[in-house]
Amino acid sequence: MLRNRLAALPQRREDGSMSLFFAVTTIGLLMVMGLLVDGGGSLNASHRAALLAQEAARTAGQQLDPAQAIEGTAITIDPDAAAAAAQDYLAAAGVHGDVQISGDGQTMTVTVHDTYNTLFAQLLGKATINVTGSATAHLQTQAGG
Repeated sequence: MLRNRLAALPQRREDGSMSLFFAVTTIGLLMVMGLLVDGGGSLNASHRAALLAQEAARTAGQQLDPAQAIEGTAITIDPDAAAAAAQDYLAAAGVHGDVQISGDGQTMTVTVHDTYNTLFAQLLGKATINVTGSATAHLQTQAGG
């Protein structure tokens, strides 16, 4: 009797419901994975830009003005040589940047501009992410000592 009642109830078909769940879940997982990969990649590119800026500023800081240093009047940076050295360093690393030297020749600031080529975000139309790194170097001197 129970069997007859169960047979009389309308049967619900659930074919394909797991396929829809799997498709939606897979899309969500791919989006999270894309955020992790491209987000981590852009962070690494930003860190690399900051490191290159630090090294370029250090390189610029080694370009002393020999005329003033030999005379003993001051220990300052040769602005043209410092900017050229920093730009050469950045060009060798394959990035572009700006070099600023203070008026007193004691401080160099280098800003590096680079891009990260995305892996997943390009599917959404975002092929690159622009990153920037900056560093400042101060000339440390102890004249007469």
